Amino acid sequence: MPSSNNRLYPSLAIRILSVWYRHFRVYTKNIISNGLPPFLEPLIFLVGLGIGLDRYVTEMSGLPYLIFLATGLPLTTAMYTAAFECSYGTFIRYEFEKVYDGMLAAPLSVCDLLLGEVLWAGTKGFFFSLAVILVLSVFGLMPYPGVLFTPVVGFLTGVLFASTSLLITSFVSNINHFNFYFTGVLSPMFFFSGVIFPLENLPRVVQYFAELLPLTHAVRLARNLNFANYEPVIIWDIAFIILFTFIAGYFGIGRLKRKLIH
Repeated sequence: MPSSNNRLYPSLAIRILSVWYRHFRVYTKNIISNGLPPFLEPLIFLVGLGIGLDRYVTEMSGLPYLIFLATGLPLTTAMYTAAFECSYGTFIRYEFEKVYDGMLAAPLSVCDLLLGEVLWAGTKGFFFSLAVILVLSVFGLMPYPGVLFTPVVGFLTGVLFASTSLLITSFVSNINHFNFYFTGVLSPMFFFSGVIFPLENLPRVVQYFAELLPLTHAVRLARNLNFANYEPVIIWDIAFIILFTFIAGYFGIGRLKRKLIH
């Protein structure tokens, strides 16, 4: 005979998807204003930096510079989108809008809620990396069919930075503190993760530092898959992304759970 708890509570998948669906409905109510900025930013960057430098830098790592740059930009979009969603977005929802108070009145646990947040951020990473690819394809900058792996890496990147951002959010007591995260962590990561220039010719100490940055592994994984370079380093990149996501997510959700309950 099924227990009373089984009748009262939906399955774990349904509970997590209900959080995802709530965010989907809210987000798509203003799809133009919400979706256009993260979609346009990498394109503006590509035009401003790529076209300007392409006159002077014709090749990087054996690739035309515009293609080298274009194959890294979808992952930066996934990173910034997920980081914003689970830092500013999460903080505003629980501190100012009190959205979580209402959601937790439903048959949801704090873990269900935060896992739904991570899944939603991963979905945005998938969608925006795909959208950037489709636009850049118009200019012939995407290597098909390998580039079709990039949205999957975009999803993993979204989940990775959503978990990391939840951990950061668990330490934040003032919304202005996120400035340190974006300007002190994510911006340097953007420049030292192999998006704009290859890391191989940098000083050894900088290469070691870059290996500690999660975005480095996402960009290298996507670029290798784009050009069918199935090298052993792919396994290391996937393992790093999964391990970093698990550790950051475990501690981030644990700390936020205590914060929300108390």
